[in-house]
Amino acid sequence: MPTQKYSIKMKKDIHPKDYRFVVFKDMSNDYTFMTKSTAKSRETITWEDGKEYPLIKLEISHTSHPFFTGKMKLVDTAGRVDKFKNRYQKHYDNKGQ
Repeated sequence: MPTQKYSIKMKKDIHPKDYRFVVFKDMSNDYTFMTKSTAKSRETITWEDGKEYPLIKLEISHTSHPFFTGKMKLVDTAGRVDKFKNRYQKHYDNKGQ
């Protein structure tokens, strides 16, 4: 059985070149971590080394997500749960009777 040789050519200049250190902050528990990213940000934060880095705020990360923590903690930053409860409050009230 003959073996085929494939010639794979990589595309050039498709990856961004402006990687820099960025700090990500989980707003639900104040966990911060630094990694390289191309994400843009107008805010900055002073990191543990005394230098300023761009800051990206997260609503949820691996330290607060129920899948990783094993806890069913609900993070509601936009009031969506309250809106839902207000909208369907009469159904909750009727169910109790």
